[in-house]
Amino acid sequence: MNEEEFDALRPSAFAIAYRMLGSVSEAEDMVQEGFLRLHQAREGGERIESPRAYLSTVVSRLSLDHLRSARVRRETYVGEWLPEPLLASGDDDPARKLEIADSLSLAFLVLLESLSPEQRAAFLLHEVFDEPYDRIAEIVGTSEPNARQLVTRARRHVDERRLRFEPSREQREELATRFFAAAEEGDLEGLEELLAHDVVLHADGGGKAPAIKRAVHGRTKVARTLIAGLRAGARFGGFTTRREEVNGQPGALFFDRDGRLAGVMLLDVADGQIQGVSSIVNPDKLRHLGPVADLQALRREHT
Repeated sequence: MNEEEFDALRPSAFAIAYRMLGSVSEAEDMVQEGFLRLHQAREGGERIESPRAYLSTVVSRLSLDHLRSARVRRETYVGEWLPEPLLASGDDDPARKLEIADSLSLAFLVLLESLSPEQRAAFLLHEVFDEPYDRIAEIVGTSEPNARQLVTRARRHVDERRLRFEPSREQREELATRFFAAAEEGDLEGLEELLAHDVVLHADGGGKAPAIKRAVHGRTKVARTLIAGLRAGARFGGFTTRREEVNGQPGALFFDRDGRLAGVMLLDVADGQIQGVSSIVNPDKLRHLGPVADLQALRREHT
């Protein structure tokens, strides 16, 4: 396989695996294994009319098997589990940006966690990747009527709980700018004004970095928790912030004084307000973005 073919096929294969698993590193493993099997099939003389279809089938099956085995590990995870953050691509097409914002958002990926592995696979393949029911049945290992039923049940579950994101990128960015400014200035009242009444704060430290163990609900509690967290960060020696688009939503990366990544925060914006805030500080979920800070060591150093 030449580099040009790899570059052409990789994005769609990674898109499937990441949405299935919520992990950049695990998705990369599935894609690499998929390419290996594609290569082996060709070497064995198998005629492959559509490498893209072959790869998507293999990666979907690998991801489904991995998801089934991962459920046991998730049950022993310390604190809340959030997907690994994914930074925005260089794709500037507005329609594509909106699709990414919806199907890649952390809120959507967490919602998918409540589906069975088979429902998740069937739903994603049909609703996001437009796969026909006969191919979904083949991938999941079921009949076509059962594949339809899996998609229908999953769609009903998702539609009841799905957050509809603010389509105006300008409004999302303006709210995010005001949010991070108010949080850094310790402006409790200004921060509360930007938050929905039922806003939820989630954090993922995985037991390896300081983080709240359970979700915080309500604008006053969330605002106070955020300001307290940023003040604690200042006691750790302070952090610098770099605004980024994360999983299609406005967010920021926080770096320690040595330029190592300490955490990623992103906002779910809908109906002109911030509906959710997610903070990921588990170092294992940040390594794909660069050198990672040791928050436990920073806390010991400044206490």
